Amino acid sequence: EDPSSSSSTQNSVAPELPGFYYDPEKNRYFRLLPGHNNHNPLTKDSIQHKAMECKRLRLLEEEEKQKKTIRAGLNSSVLLQKRQLGLLSSTSYCRLVHELKVNCMQRKKIEIHSPDSSVAGTNNFKIIVADVACERIFTVNDVEHGGCKYGIINLSGLGKESLTVEMYDNLYFTNRKVNSVCWASLTHPDSHFSLTHFSKLCLMGIAETPGCASLLPASLFSSTNPGDRPGMLCSFKISTAWSCAWCLNPQANNCFSTGLTRRVLVTNVVTGHRQTFGTSSDVLAQQFATQTPVLYNGCRSGEIFSIDVRQRNRKGQSWKATRLFHGSAVTSIHLMEAEHYLMAADMAGKIKLWDLRTAKCVKQYRGHHNEYALLPLHVNEEEGLLIAVGQDCYTRIWSLQDAHLLRTIPSPHPSSKDAIPSVVFSSRLGGSRGVPGLLMAVKQDLYHFSYN
Repeated sequence: EDPSSSSSTQNSVAPELPGFYYDPEKNRYFRLLPGHNNHNPLTKDSIQHKAMECKRLRLLEEEEKQKKTIRAGLNSSVLLQKRQLGLLSSTSYCRLVHELKVNCMQRKKIEIHSPDSSVAGTNNFKIIVADVACERIFTVNDVEHGGCKYGIINLSGLGKESLTVEMYDNLYFTNRKVNSVCWASLTHPDSHFSLTHFSKLCLMGIAETPGCASLLPASLFSSTNPGDRPGMLCSFKISTAWSCAWCLNPQANNCFSTGLTRRVLVTNVVTGHRQTFGTSSDVLAQQFATQTPVLYNGCRSGEIFSIDVRQRNRKGQSWKATRLFHGSAVTSIHLMEAEHYLMAADMAGKIKLWDLRTAKCVKQYRGHHNEYALLPLHVNEEEGLLIAVGQDCYTRIWSLQDAHLLRTIPSPHPSSKDAIPSVVFSSRLGGSRGVPGLLMAVKQDLYHFSYN
C-alpha cells in the first residue's frame, strides 16, 4: 500500500455517504463539516492528516526495527551464489547489490558546525544542491522575515564517526525567495552558482514579483580571507522566473538559461549577449545537453521541447526540435548520460522515461505523489536508482532498470507544505573517498542515510 494514499477501506465496510465519515472502530457515521472548524474538528482534511500521520509513525517504527519490504529473493548470499554460478552478469549483480544496500540504509542525524554559531540550525532548509564531486552542497534556507539566505556545507566530515559537517553562510543575499539553483563552471568545475537569483549556482526570483538572475562565486562562502572575497559576477532583473540551467558544452561556453513566463532567456555571462525564445507556456524545468549545445525545457502546459542555442531566433521560424507531451505541468526533467533518454515528472505525479529518438514513453515509475509543487528528480545511473520526494513528504527510490519501487522513506517530521524534504543522493558523498548514501534536509535538520 502506498503510504501517501489516504485510507479508503470504509467502502468495503459501509457505503460512503456524502457529508459523512464512517469510523470503523466506533462502527458509526459522523457528520463532516467543510473546511476547518474549531468547534467540530472532524473535517475531511483533519481525518486525512490523522491517517497520514499514523502511517508515517508506523513506517518510522518499521524503519527503526529494519522491517522494510524487500524484493522477494533479494539477499546478499543468494546474489553472491548466483554470481559465482554465472547466472548473473557483473552489471546485474552490481545493480542488485545497490538495491539491497538501499533497503538497508539507516538514518542518522548530522551535526552542523559553523564558524558563526548563529548560522547552523536557525532556519528551515528549502533547497540543497550538490556539486559535481558531491564534496559540497549549496543550501537555500527560508528566513522568518521573508526571502532566503544561502550557504555552503562542506561534506568532508561525513567520513567520520561523529557525522559532522561544516556550514559557511553568507547573509548578504537575503532579498528574494529562490525558485531554482544550479552549480555553474567558469574558471573550474563548480566555481560558481547560478540562481534565478545566483552565480555559479542559478537561482530564480519569486514568481509573484519581478525576478532576478544572479551568478555568485562559490568563494563568497569560504572561511578564508573574508576581506578578499569577490563580488557577484552577474546579476540582472527579469520577469517572473521559474528555472535555470548552466551549459557545459564548449560550443555554448559560459552560457546559462533561465526559464521565464512564456519565454526562455539564454545569457552569455562573459559577453553579456542574450537570446530570447518565446514559448506558449511558463518554463518550469530546464537542462542542457553536454554532447551538443541543446537546451531541454519542461513547461506548465505539459510540453517538453528542445532548442539548439546556436541558431538565431527569427519571427515565423520554427526553432523547436524534439517535442514531447505530458498531461500535466512538467516540474522536473533529467537527461540521461547517453542523451538518448529523458526522464520527466509532472504535477499529476507521473514520472516517465522518454526515448528521444522515437519520441515515445518507454517506462513509467509509479507511486510518486504531486499535485502542485515544483519537485526535482534525482537520477543515479551508476547505481541504477531514481529518487524523488513527493508532495506528501515521502522519499521514494525506484530501480531504473525495471521501474520497481524499492523503498519508501517517511519524513522524520510531520507532513506539511513547509516541511517537504530536499535530498541529494550519491555513491561518493564527501568526494572521491566519500561514503555512499542519501542526504535529507527537512525543517532545520540534516540527515544522512548511509549504506550499512
